[in-house]
Amino acid sequence: YNMPENCAAIIDTLIEQRKEKGMTQEDLAQATHLTQSVIARMEGKRTIPQLDTLLKVVIALGCKLEIKPIE
Repeated sequence: YNMPENCAAIIDTLIEQRKEKGMTQEDLAQATHLTQSVIARMEGKRTIPQLDTLLKVVIALGCKLEIKPIE
């Protein structure tokens, strides 16, 4: 399975944010009401996360997801 580069980059950023906040995958799972295995599959880039899952993670990390026009 080959994840698109732009999706992988978003996941890499989420992993960095989680680690910067000192959170484990389990901590993030509890904060998002998801299972640790869902977080692990996402971070391992084995599946492309659903939008609702992505938003739960983004919000739990105190971040926001932005859509901007390409300049």
